[in-house]
Order: sequence, then C-alpha cells, then structure tokens
Amino acid sequence: MPVPRKILLNPGPCTTSERVKQALLMPDLCPREREFGELLAAVRRKLLATVHGESTHTVVLLAGSGTLAVEAALSSLVGAGDQLLVIENGAYGRRAGEIAEAHALPHRTLSLGWGEFPAAAAVETALGAAPAATHCFLVHHETTTGMLNPLEAVVAACRARGVVTIIDAMSSLGGVPLDLRATPADCVVSSANKCLQGLPGLSFAIVRRELLLQAAARPRRSLYLNLPGQWRTQEEQGQFLYTPPVQVLHALDAALDEFFAEGAAARHARYAACHAVLLAGMRRLGFACLVPDRWQSRLLTAFLEPAHPAWSFDAMHDYLYARDLTVYPGKIPGLRSFRVANLGDLTPADLELFLRHLADFLRARGIVSAAPAP
Repeated sequence: MPVPRKILLNPGPCTTSERVKQALLMPDLCPREREFGELLAAVRRKLLATVHGESTHTVVLLAGSGTLAVEAALSSLVGAGDQLLVIENGAYGRRAGEIAEAHALPHRTLSLGWGEFPAAAAVETALGAAPAATHCFLVHHETTTGMLNPLEAVVAACRARGVVTIIDAMSSLGGVPLDLRATPADCVVSSANKCLQGLPGLSFAIVRRELLLQAAARPRRSLYLNLPGQWRTQEEQGQFLYTPPVQVLHALDAALDEFFAEGAAARHARYAACHAVLLAGMRRLGFACLVPDRWQSRLLTAFLEPAHPAWSFDAMHDYLYARDLTVYPGKIPGLRSFRVANLGDLTPADLELFLRHLADFLRARGIVSAAPAP
C-alpha cells in the first residue's frame, strides 16, 4: 500500500519518495552475510561518486545522526599536537566547538554573529593567528539561518597554508554542487536524510585516505567514533564494526539511484525552482528574509515573524500540520523567526500549496501584511 505523503518543510529528515520508503520492506538480512557486504560496497561507491572523490577519498559510514559523524571526524582527525579552528556563525558551528571541548581537542573559535558572513580576511587572520591552525572546521550550509558559507574560498585559504579542512555538508551535499576535484576539501561529513533524500539513521564521512592512515597511528579517543577502525572493517571485511541499520542502508541505496537518475544538475535546479516559488510567495505575503539573497543557500530560508499581534508561530504550525505540512521554528536566541526548507522529494507545486494554506491562515487571523517589526 502507498504510504501517506507528508510535506516536510524542515531541514531534514526530509520528504522521501515512495520508492525509498518501500525499500525498507526487504527480507531480513544478517549484516555478516556476503549480500550485505555487496550492498555496503555499492553505497560507498555511489556516495564517492556524488562528489567525484573516487581517486582521492574513501567513505566511512556510521549508524547514527549527522552529529555523530561530525564528532567522529573531529575526534579522529585532530591530533593532540594539532590546532583546530572552528568557524562559527550558527548553531552547528557552535556544536562543533562543544564537541572539541568534550574531547579536549586543542582549538579556538572564529565567533561571528549568527547570520554574519565569514569574510575572507577574517578567516585568513584566524588561520594564521598563534598558534597557527592545522585543521579548520566549516559548516557549508548553516541551517540556523539558511546561509551558504563560502566553502570554495575557505578550502582555498586552508590549502594555501597546508591546513586540513573538515566540512559539515550535512544539508548541502546533493543539494548544491560539490566537486572534490575542483574544491578539494579533506573531509566532508553528511547524512542520508537531507538532500540525498534517504532516511534517518545513517551518516558518513568522505575522507582522504592518507588522513585515515595518519589517524590510525595515533591513540584513539573513542571506540565507536574511531573513523580508522570503522573504515578498516568496512574496507577489508565489508561489514560495519557494530550492528548497522540494514534496511536504512537499503533505502539509501535506492535514494542514491534516484539521485543519479535525476542527475545532480537537475536536482539542484529543482531545489532552486522550489526556492524561487517560496521566496516570491512569501514576499507577496509581506514576510522578510533573515539572510540577504546573495548568501542564501536556496535550500532553506529563515523568515522574520510578523509584528501583527494576531500572529502566533505555534498556531501557524498547528494549522499547517493539520494539512500535512510541517515547518520549523527559528533557532536564533532573542530573534523571532522561523524556517522553511525546500529540500527533499518536493516540487514547486508543494511550495505553492504551502503558500496557499499560509495565506489562508493569515486571512483567518486578520493579518493583512506579514511584515516584521522595524
């Protein structure tokens, strides 16, 4: 039976296709069997192909959310004698700093306002400040605000100084172009359930092989989160080090097949078309964006809440949720905002439906304009 479709306008888990959902319905399979090893190898190969990293990188899959993969990458790749620079302009940059503190990683933070663009000069200065950075962490798409951070410029600045780049591409991989041949980031961390349109429960790191070999020679900080240990088991035995979510991996395989069938350029164009419909419609209703157009990811947009006394985010959420639409609250302390994502198995028609229901909600509340306070 087809599964009822919900339109998720939150930044993951996203709306998935019927094919991906049905991929969960498979015969029970022991993850020590040859068939599982073949599935694992296929998914790892396809993930590398999404970023054209076949000649330089390898893939380590992990059973857990994206934060688990970020923690695994940071705790595995940053050595005791290294210096990590965390670029923070949102909640997920801040979370990386908290991970560094939890593992006692030598680090410092380039702290920017949440919604402030990381200027090249500020990044260059932070990289060279004493002690000079050996590793740099950047969130590519900061879903706190919907800002697309300057990945290419940061990677170029780091390579010029010999600094290892660890990129959180959680909600950008598959949604905006990323070619490791042109933008040679050293480690890219992402998740199955964002722009790849898979299901929650799997995350992964795409890492230069030599970095994993270097990390393997150092004392490990964790058993489960140790990337070299996980990699060797997947590479040499075709297994996870510990029990994997077999059905979720099967669904990711189906989602990756859909990604390549659609084509990377076509998926980027579909997301951009959804964003264009969203932005035009929200502006007609009077909503204002948090981030200037030139810095927007076109995958998620943060909007300022209306100043009208009849406005209530919770009421709007519940009104839309009753109509199978889900929106996300804001994440910036002290700022009344909310976020609308347009990633996942969505079309412009889905965003038009959202806008019609939102207009109906505003009309029912007597809100003529959704303009924010000055």
